[in-house]
Amino acid sequence: MDGRFEGKVVLVTGGNRNTGLAIVERFVREGAKVYMCGSSEESTAKGAAELAARGLDVAGASEMRPYQVVSQACDISDAAQVDALMETIARESGRLDVLVNNAANQGLGHGGPLEMDPERFWDVLKTNVVGGFRVTQAACNRFFMKQESRGVVVFLSSNTAMRAIRKRTAYCASKGAINSMVRSLALDLAPLGIRVNCCAPGYIYTERWDVLDPAKAARRRLNCPLRKEASGADIAGVVAFLASDDSANMTGEIVTCDAGCSCQHMPEDVDV
Repeated sequence: MDGRFEGKVVLVTGGNRNTGLAIVERFVREGAKVYMCGSSEESTAKGAAELAARGLDVAGASEMRPYQVVSQACDISDAAQVDALMETIARESGRLDVLVNNAANQGLGHGGPLEMDPERFWDVLKTNVVGGFRVTQAACNRFFMKQESRGVVVFLSSNTAMRAIRKRTAYCASKGAINSMVRSLALDLAPLGIRVNCCAPGYIYTERWDVLDPAKAARRRLNCPLRKEASGADIAGVVAFLASDDSANMTGEIVTCDAGCSCQHMPEDVDV
């Protein structure tokens, strides 16, 4: 890979697992120093260990030397933890060039809209929407607005923002809100030189696929015209493009990466 991000400093929230790990790895392979966080000490440490196993140079925030990846736990729904993470970046690197808002509450297991506890609904929005806004605001005020080279923000949304899935009301609502927030942020921040874009994935391979009944996994793939769910690397490639100068004249865009799911009216086995 080329060094599009050589000398750049990147923050990836939720960089401790699945797609987040792939995004962190992509930026490092292209020359960046990356700060990554999970929502807890345990999950962040697990992610750091996985990145180290992939051959990346990883350290905790307290170890002061030029590592490729610095890990620090940060629940983005907690303002104090976000401030602490920004302080670490300021102290160690003095700048931030790219923010990737990847951290998400998946809103799984909350039931349908009639029985869902409204507090669980709020938990999802508190992370996915308010948390993403909080980190973006902090990055802009703490770094981007004080640098000659302004920063770039990339959000992770979902194709469920456009086409809902069952029993995931809070999650779908949060992703729809992210899409609207991206457009609004882009509009307000563009005159200041800050770009804000979004990648909206569909199915992404994670360890959850490994426990699926093979027939169910095959049926899911039939929903994809390309017949294959995205890998973390697929999504990381879109995120890196949106964060790079290759997309320098783009802002406020929602780029869908879902194997063609959203372009069809119905899957072919029911499209009669």
